[in-house]
Amino acid sequence: MSKNKFYISTSIAYVNAGPHVGYAMEILQADALARYNRLEGKDVFYMTGTDEHGLKIAQVAEERGVWPQELANENSALFRDLAEKMGASNDYFVRTTEDKHVEFAKQMWQKLVDAGDIYKSHYEGLYCIGCERYYLEKELVDGNCPIHKKPVVKVKEENYFFRLSKYAEEIKAKIKSGELRVIPESRKNEILNLIEEGVNDVSFSRPRESVKWGIEVPGDDSQLMYVWCDALTNYISVIDREKFWPADIHLIGKDIVRFHAVYWIGMLMSAGFELPKTIMVHGFITSEGEKMSKSLGNVKDPFEYLGKYGRDALRYFLLREIPTLGDGDFSAERFDIIYNEELANTFGNLVSRVVAMNKKYFGGAVPARGADDGFEIKVAETWVAVEKHFADLDLKKAAEEVLALGYAANKYVEDSKPWALAKENPERLAEVIYNLLEMIRQLGLMLLPIIPDTAEKVLKIYQPDFSVNGFEWKGQRDFGLLKEGTLLGESGILFPKLEQPK
Repeated sequence: MSKNKFYISTSIAYVNAGPHVGYAMEILQADALARYNRLEGKDVFYMTGTDEHGLKIAQVAEERGVWPQELANENSALFRDLAEKMGASNDYFVRTTEDKHVEFAKQMWQKLVDAGDIYKSHYEGLYCIGCERYYLEKELVDGNCPIHKKPVVKVKEENYFFRLSKYAEEIKAKIKSGELRVIPESRKNEILNLIEEGVNDVSFSRPRESVKWGIEVPGDDSQLMYVWCDALTNYISVIDREKFWPADIHLIGKDIVRFHAVYWIGMLMSAGFELPKTIMVHGFITSEGEKMSKSLGNVKDPFEYLGKYGRDALRYFLLREIPTLGDGDFSAERFDIIYNEELANTFGNLVSRVVAMNKKYFGGAVPARGADDGFEIKVAETWVAVEKHFADLDLKKAAEEVLALGYAANKYVEDSKPWALAKENPERLAEVIYNLLEMIRQLGLMLLPIIPDTAEKVLKIYQPDFSVNGFEWKGQRDFGLLKEGTLLGESGILFPKLEQPK
């Protein structure tokens, strides 16, 4: 394992339906972290993908009159297409129906058998088909699944079980000590409380006749693997394990914390694998202040926003507006405000104004550097803050630091009035324009993990052959690297302003 590696995974999306904006947010959060670490010079592996087995898939496929694999192929392609359209830089898109994964899931099962942690017994419990999991009576809300708000089904059957209880104390100790980092702190406490209440062994398979669609249990074709050994093993099944395992970050939603922080960790302990370093938990997105629901007609389709605004606008809104580790609201009105005020004005208009002034007053060549007016220190401080927020996995705060630097640059334009200096003080004009050009270059660098297409356009103004692919920040972030006389390119319109409703 390389000390300079960084492996991040998202949860894998269930393919009984197409993607929604919550999935888009998760792959973008992972993408920003992957891009950041590449820029830092690390060997990065970023993986997302789809979960394609289980009863829900079989039921939806039956309703539509197609084979489950057909349904999985169709919907998995939608998730892959969304990742590509959003500019996700994932190195692999895993599918749990692919041969490499299926083979490893069977190997994983055997490792648990060899450890003496798989046994057969009868199970009776309350099962939610939508969640593909069992609930305790006390976890239900008015007898319904707390997530899907639908009645659960009483199930009694013979299954294989995993001895999760055997590892409960060790899991608790790892989380408590921080060796296994669960963030935010509220999710860490949630898991520790859950373990304190008692951890039972978990049902690990289901009869083929009940589920119909899944991976066969090795040595028993009457049973199919339950979601734990099937889906969770995706994080390790297809990667170069010697190079990238353990995962640096598992990025997941708050509804599946226990499965990743308890079930998965117990499985890894049993199989003899190292544990992931961090389980990063994001919240849910509401729509206009309410839970997204097809019946309410408030579901936000990421493809619609991509088509209307472009991917960098959607990337920026999700990363800057939604709390990285908490719940947030997706409001169409707020989206337009953020787009116009921050993307079109603070960033886009700043770039076009300054580049146009430089062309008008200096023929497009970088003027001589003079007094930096405190921006060298301000830029250095912003980089420190951005690094801290990325280390803390708070992408919203990192984006806000960059935005604050954009505000400072715009204020500098208004305060220094280059158009007046052009008549009164040409030497001072050169200093101001140089500082602004350097501020824009710094903003371009800082925005690379967040809105890479736009950042690349900005940096191409300074270096026509600039490409984000393979680029690293090392040696590029010091204020004042712009050389006098360098001829700059055109800026174009980065974010066309939206027309305001009359």
